[in-house]
Amino acid sequence: MPSNIAEGAGRNTNGEFKNFLGIASGSLIELFTQLVLAYRLHLFSENQVQHLLSRVGEIQKMNYALIKSLKLKK
Repeated sequence: MPSNIAEGAGRNTNGEFKNFLGIASGSLIELFTQLVLAYRLHLFSENQVQHLLSRVGEIQKMNYALIKSLKLKK
């Protein structure tokens, strides 16, 4: 996800940046899925995975806020 944001920030337009922020959002959803699978495979305790999923949710909100701020700057 950070690499997607970095790559988008290096592009020439806000439109390209927003596109990479969308890709970063998809990466967060992938991470969410991987954490759920890791829990089901007993690689994390419920408390551990809940904490991580909460952090993923916080980051997702920040990413959406950044996307929204760029849309307002058209």
